[in-house]
Amino acid sequence: MSTSRIIFFDGVCGLCNRFVDRLLAADARGAFRFAALQGTTAKQLLPDGMAAALESVVYLRDGVILQRSDAALRALIDLGGWRKGYSLLLIVPRFIRDAVYAWVDRNRYKWFGKHDTCRLPTPEERERFLP
Repeated sequence: MSTSRIIFFDGVCGLCNRFVDRLLAADARGAFRFAALQGTTAKQLLPDGMAAALESVVYLRDGVILQRSDAALRALIDLGGWRKGYSLLLIVPRFIRDAVYAWVDRNRYKWFGKHDTCRLPTPEERERFLP
C-alpha cells in the first residue's frame, strides 16, 4: 500500500467527510490514502500541532505538505480527467483562496454538521484508510 499521497481530514466534520467520499468515488486508481487528523498516522507524519489544529484538510503529496485551498485543489487536480480544470483556480492568489477557505472552515460545523465520532470506513474502503 502506497503512502505517497495521504489526505488528512477532520474525522468528525460533515463537510470533510463529504470531501473524502467524493475523492473515494472518483479515485478509480486508488492513488489516495486517507487518515483522520485525530488518528495516529497524523500524529506520526505531520509536524507537531498540525494534526491537533483541525482547521485544514492536509494533503501529504510525495513528501510535501499542502494545506487549506492548496490541499483541496491539488487533490482534485490529481484525480485527473476533467478535474484538471480546477488548476485554473490556482491563478487566484493563495491569500484570497485561503481567506475563502477560512470562512468556510469557521462555519463548516454549523453548515454541514459535526459527528460524535470519526468516520469509519466501510469494509470495501478499509484498505484505503490509515489509523
